[in-house]
Amino acid sequence: MRINESTYVDKAEKVIINLAEESKKKNRGKVNIVTTSKIRNLLAMTADIYNQVVTSSKETLSEELNGRVEYLRVRFMYECGREPKVREFVQKAEILEILKEIKQSKKNYLLFSKYMEALIAFHRYYGGEDE
Repeated sequence: MRINESTYVDKAEKVIINLAEESKKKNRGKVNIVTTSKIRNLLAMTADIYNQVVTSSKETLSEELNGRVEYLRVRFMYECGREPKVREFVQKAEILEILKEIKQSKKNYLLFSKYMEALIAFHRYYGGEDE
């Protein structure tokens, strides 16, 4: 996967720093990136699946859960189409690619969930705003 237990936090921080710096250049020093509420909506979709994955005793995702992960990818793409700032965020964070790499692995999905949480934490720390 593009992330692992020892790299996901640093990767999340780099993504948000990069987005904030690019935004400052475009907006005369003001950070104007995807809003916290938009990211939280993405996390909420992720957390819904997380709650079922974490309670599963198997190391591979069931067909139903795997289908939900695939649908999550569709929802992320939809949100990207609706909002250019979401698209930029999802592309820089490589979220769609990471979702593809889960490949029915419980461990990979749990790691993806942590990565999403890290992105939100750094977004808040580096100046992301609420809508």
